[in-house]
Amino acid sequence: MSSYKPEQIESKWQQYWQSNKTFKTPENHDKPKYYVLDMFPYPSGSGLHVGHPEGYTATDILARYKRMNGFNVLHPIGWDAFGLPAEQYAVKTGTHPRDTTEKNINRFREQLQSLGFSYDWDREVNTTDPDYYKWTQWIFLKLYEKGLAYEDDVPVNWCPKLGTVLANEEVIDGKSEVGGFPVVKKPMRQWVLKITEYAERLLEGLDDLDWPQSTKQMQRNWIGKSIGADIDFEIADHGEEIKVFTTRPDTIFGATYMVLAPEHDLIDTITTEEQLAAVEDYQEQAARKTDLERTELSKEKTGVFTGAYAINPANGKKVPIWVADYVLATYGTGAIMAVPGQDERDWEFAKKFDLPIVRTVQPPEDFEGKAYTEEGKVINSDFLNGATTEEAKKQIINWLEEQGAGKEAVNYKLRDWLFSRQRYWGEPFPIIHVDGEPKPLDEDGLPVTLPEVEDFEPTPDGNPPLARAEDWVNTTDPETGKPAIRETNTMPQWAGSCWYYLRYCSPDFKEAPVDLAEENYWMPVDLYVGGAEHSVLHLLYARFWHKVLYDCGIVSTKEPFQKLVHQGMILGEMEYTGFKKDGEWVSPDSDEKDLDAVKLVEDQVEKKGDYFVVKGTDIKVDSKAHKMSKSRGNVVNPDDIVDQYGADSMRLYEMFMGPLEQVKPWSTKDVDGVYRFLGRVWRLMIDEETGALNDSITESEASGEQLKALHECIQKVTSDVKELSFNTAISAMMIFINEAYKWEEHPKSILEPFVKLLSPFAPHIAEELWQKLGHEETIAYADWPEFQEEHLISDTQMYPIQVNGKMRGEIHVPRNKAKDKEYVLAEAKAVDNVAKYLEEGKLVKEIFVPERIVNLVVK
Repeated sequence: MSSYKPEQIESKWQQYWQSNKTFKTPENHDKPKYYVLDMFPYPSGSGLHVGHPEGYTATDILARYKRMNGFNVLHPIGWDAFGLPAEQYAVKTGTHPRDTTEKNINRFREQLQSLGFSYDWDREVNTTDPDYYKWTQWIFLKLYEKGLAYEDDVPVNWCPKLGTVLANEEVIDGKSEVGGFPVVKKPMRQWVLKITEYAERLLEGLDDLDWPQSTKQMQRNWIGKSIGADIDFEIADHGEEIKVFTTRPDTIFGATYMVLAPEHDLIDTITTEEQLAAVEDYQEQAARKTDLERTELSKEKTGVFTGAYAINPANGKKVPIWVADYVLATYGTGAIMAVPGQDERDWEFAKKFDLPIVRTVQPPEDFEGKAYTEEGKVINSDFLNGATTEEAKKQIINWLEEQGAGKEAVNYKLRDWLFSRQRYWGEPFPIIHVDGEPKPLDEDGLPVTLPEVEDFEPTPDGNPPLARAEDWVNTTDPETGKPAIRETNTMPQWAGSCWYYLRYCSPDFKEAPVDLAEENYWMPVDLYVGGAEHSVLHLLYARFWHKVLYDCGIVSTKEPFQKLVHQGMILGEMEYTGFKKDGEWVSPDSDEKDLDAVKLVEDQVEKKGDYFVVKGTDIKVDSKAHKMSKSRGNVVNPDDIVDQYGADSMRLYEMFMGPLEQVKPWSTKDVDGVYRFLGRVWRLMIDEETGALNDSITESEASGEQLKALHECIQKVTSDVKELSFNTAISAMMIFINEAYKWEEHPKSILEPFVKLLSPFAPHIAEELWQKLGHEETIAYADWPEFQEEHLISDTQMYPIQVNGKMRGEIHVPRNKAKDKEYVLAEAKAVDNVAKYLEEGKLVKEIFVPERIVNLVVK
C-alpha cells in the first residue's frame, strides 16, 4: 500500500480495536478519572446524518487525549429507545416496536463504529431492555416511597388521534408535534412527580456548575422563583375563599376585579345560574388552546363574568370575578387579583370589558403609556400612600398577616411533572390497583415487562393500548391474594434518560441501579456534550432524579453533570438563488419587477467579501443554509462521506468547520481540503512506491528549527484541546506539516510526537503511521507529548540597529554571542546602511541594551 487509502487503513484498525477491546474501561481506580459523555441518541429509522457525529467526535477527541495523559476514561454509548416514533411506525406497518428499535440500533451502532469512536461497547445500554428498565421502575418506587409520586386528575394536553397525553413542548400551535393532529385540554387521571419539592435545590445547584450561562438562565426561568404574598379574597355570599399569589402586594388597593383560570375548581361552585352556559362555553373554547396561545401578549383578551363577587381585603370593596384564559391553572393558584393600573394584560382586559382602573404607583410626569409597571411612590392606597414600592410591600404583608388575610410567600413557575403516557412503547409502572387504590409492587416483582399486543393504538374508550392485554392487566396482589388491576399508562421517554449516565458506571450490577463504589469513583460526569434543545427538560429532570437518589443514599454526588457544552447545529449545504429578467442576470435589490428566481449550484457562484455573486459579475446572490431534513432533501449521509473520503477526513472536517458551539453549514466540497491534508501527512512519511517509511526519516538529532516547530504545535494543540477549540488545533497541525515539507531530513523524534498529536483527531491514520514508525502497541495509550518552552527560544537573537534614534537595519547574532557587547557592536557597524552614516560623521556614543537594541549616536 503506497498512496493514502483510508478504506483499507480504517477497516483494519476498527477490527483491531474491537477484537482487542482497546477502549475497555479500566476496572482499577488507581489513576485520576475522566468521565466524558454524549447525550445518547434516539435510534430513528433514518440513521445518522452528518450533524449527529459532531458532538460525538468532540467527546472522542477528549477521551483519547485524556487516556494519553494517564487518565482512566469512561466513554460509553447507549440508546434512548422508547418513545412515540417507533410506536407510530408500528401502528402504520404492524411491525412490533421492539423489532423496529432493534433494527435501528444495529444501524446506528454500525455507523458509529465506522467513524472510529473509542466507546466501550461492553457498557452499551438500551432503555428498552428489561434489565435496564427494571431499575427505572425501581427508581419510580423510591419516588413513590418518598411521597414524590402521586395520582391526580389534572388538565392535560390530550391528542385524540394519537390517543395520548402530550407534554407542552410536544404541542405546536394547538397540534401535536408528531402528525400535526388537534390537541385539547381535558382532565385525566395521571401519575405526577413532585419535582416542585426540589425547586429551590434545583436553583441553588446551578451556581457551582460549569455550564453555559444561557442554559443556566433557561433553567432558572423555567423554575421561575418569585417572592411575594399569598392573599385570601373572601367570596361574597359564599363560604369560600380565593387564594392568589402576587409579587406586587403593594398594589392591592388597585385590584378592581379578579380572574380565574378556566380550569379553576371554584368556577362550578360560584358561577350564577344566569352565567353558567356562557362560562361552560368559554371553558370548552379555552380547552382547545395551548398555554402559549393563551398567554401571548399580543392576542386579544377574552373572558366571561361568573356573576360572583369577591371582597378586597384591603378596602372591603366588592370586585367582580371573571374567567379568562390568559390566567393559567398551572401558575400560582390559578387565580389573580387584577390590577389594571399596574399590569398591561389587566389593563387591556379592563378596557375591553369596561372595568375600573385605579393607579397605585405614581408614574413620571412624561409617562404616556397605559399600565405603569415600574416601581415608585404609592398613591390611592390609604395607609400605604407616600411609601416606596419596597416599603409598601413590607407594610401590606405585615398588615395582611395581622388581619389573617395573607402572608409572605415564595412561588415557583415550575409545576409538578406529568409522568403518564397513554402509549404502549414505554416503561410499565410497577403499580397495581387494589380496591381502586394504587399499590406499589415489591422489588422482587421487577421488572414489570411489557405484554405482547397486536394492536398498538389506544382503545376506542381512550384507555392506553396496554388495556387490551387483559390477561396481563387482570392480576393478583402478591401480598394479599386479592384481585388487582395493573396500571395501564406507561412512563414518558424522559424516564430512561433521567439516569442512564449512572448505569454506565456499572452496567451489570445486580443489586441497585449503580454500584456505589463505582459511582463514587466515576461521578460526576466531567464533560457532557449535547444539543441545546435539551437545555431545560432533560437536564432538569435528570438533576431532579439525581437529587432524589442522593437523598436515598444511592449516589454520593449532588449534581450529575459538572461541565456542559452544547455543540452547534450543522446545517445543510448552502443554497443559492440568483435572479433573471428576460434571460439577463439582475440584482435582486434593483428596481426591476417580475424577476425569475433561479437556483444556482456552488460552481456558479463565488464569494466576494461577506456575500456571494454570480461568477464573473457583481450581481449578488441570496445564500442560505437550512436545518437538515428529509422534506428539504438536504440531509447528508455520513456513510457517503466515509466511503468517499474516509472516517478520519469526516472527523477532521467536522471539527475544522468552526468553533464547536457555533452553527455552521455543511459543505461536502470542503471535506476535500482535510482529506488532502491527511494525504500530505501520509506522503511526508510513507514512500509511494514501497509503502515503507521515506528515506528522509532518520534517527538523527533534531535541529533547533525542527524542535521549535514541533513544540509550537504541541503547545497550541494541547491548549486548544483543553479549551475544546478543535478547529484551531487542526490549523496548528497543518502549519507544522507545511514547515516539515521544507526539511530535507525528518527525525523520528520530531515525527512521532506529531503523530501522537494527530491521533485523537484522526485515529486510524495515526495508528497506521505509529505502527510503520516501529511501534507494536496501539497509539491510544502512548504518552501525550510534553511541551518544552526552551525549544521555542530561537537559535539567534535579533537586534534592531538605530543611528541617532532612527532604524537603519537589523542583525541576527548567534544566541551564545547575544550578550557579547564587542561582537554585537562590530556586527552592527558592518551593516551597509549603518556603515555609510559612520563614514559621513563621527561616532560619539554607543548605546547597547543586551538582547534588545543597539543605538549609535553620530555627529
